[in-house]
Amino acid sequence: MTLEFWTRRRLAWALATLWGLSVLIALGSLRFVVAEMSVVMPAMLHHALARPVMLYLHIGLAPVALALLPVQFSRRLRARRPALHRWAGRLYATCVLLSGLASLPLAYTTDAGPVAGLGLAVLAGVWLGTTGLAVVYALQRRIDLHRAWMIRSAALTLAAVTLRLYLPIGLSTVGFEASYPVICWICWLPNLLAAEWLLRREAQAASLQPA
Repeated sequence: MTLEFWTRRRLAWALATLWGLSVLIALGSLRFVVAEMSVVMPAMLHHALARPVMLYLHIGLAPVALALLPVQFSRRLRARRPALHRWAGRLYATCVLLSGLASLPLAYTTDAGPVAGLGLAVLAGVWLGTTGLAVVYALQRRIDLHRAWMIRSAALTLAAVTLRLYLPIGLSTVGFEASYPVICWICWLPNLLAAEWLLRREAQAASLQPA
């Protein structure tokens, strides 16, 4: 078996793990919508009291976008059920639009400080921008560009996963107050850099293919 085979095999396992975490975290996050906020997420209680519509739009729709990622990136689904892929894409884009817009006032009024607030606000803006471009290119039937911007959008949606992986580390080392402002940046910047690396790697591989 070749090195290329094992590389693809490892990538497949990594993606399966990533999609599994996405669905599990999305399902777990929906508890914030139905449970008592002071119990399950006390740090967000001030938002629930002052900006309930914005808060529940964000925490209610962002998990839906996260759970849709495995559907959107399924080659089998795109090939066999293209209409379902398109409708799932519309739902994904709608969830990102509403959740992203709602997260902006939440970011600016966070109790975690200006560094955390700026990190979350920039994340929301880039999330909206990348998803918007993915939609534009889909409408124009420029599929290669649509896919590239969807990969960037997905990397930012996956900040919900990486944030939850980093939080326990921060809590167990320097504590929430010291770690959270940093996590608000590193939960998405490395994801976006990884997406760019992947896209450049694919472009280089395509350029080496015989014409």
